Amino acid sequence: MTMPFSVGAVLATVLVFDTALAQSPAVPGQPKTARTGALEAGAKVLQTTTPLHPFDIHLVGFHPMKDRPEMQMEAHHYCHQMNEDFAQCMLFDSSEKNARLNGIEYIISESLFNTLPETERAYWHPHNGEILGGQLVAPGIPAAAEKALMRAKMNSYGKTWHVWHTGHEGGAADQLPLGPAMLAWSFSRDGEAIPSMVEKHDRKLGISTDEKRRQRADLRALAHPQQGVDDLKGQFARPTREIPGVTQKGDGR
Repeated sequence: MTMPFSVGAVLATVLVFDTALAQSPAVPGQPKTARTGALEAGAKVLQTTTPLHPFDIHLVGFHPMKDRPEMQMEAHHYCHQMNEDFAQCMLFDSSEKNARLNGIEYIISESLFNTLPETERAYWHPHNGEILGGQLVAPGIPAAAEKALMRAKMNSYGKTWHVWHTGHEGGAADQLPLGPAMLAWSFSRDGEAIPSMVEKHDRKLGISTDEKRRQRADLRALAHPQQGVDDLKGQFARPTREIPGVTQKGDGR
């Protein structure tokens, strides 16, 4: 069978490109060599990335580390909704071409969360505060579609591990992935998120977190009490306030 292209020609062509441009300046290491560029080009021609194709939902929110709540960062989620109750997401520190992969998140419905043993539930953070507080957004899609997406995620939970500290608000990044994975959490009260981080997020995306909150006020009627809402309570020097509709699930509720 005659191939519709010449792999050799593709590889030869790549050799003339300046592959140094593909190297992220934020990651230490030597620029890519022509050989690496040729191998990548050949892989694109001959291999597939099938598992990556369904990751078509882009969400942006904030993650504080559960054991270090003042270590807070913006997180870009690229997610695959595998079914109505389960999604899996790759996390990056931006939406740019050279963004660094720094974590993973699994998202489950309330019904799946309720099947977990009590010891496992301590790893899963609640999402109602992020949604009703206006912090979790899906950039680039129509407002009605984003609202429908947020409605579908009401009462859900996420299990998030950051494996590379790529920088947090007021703190420098590690140049390489160092140390153990960090369990991330969510914000369930106003004032927990560092204000400057939220302001930068709004400017960059051209949105208003406060306006998102107002637009989602009717979703409060769907909110159930959730476990984990109070896990970071009292751990911030800043004053905090309750978010209407966001409540801690009590024993037996």
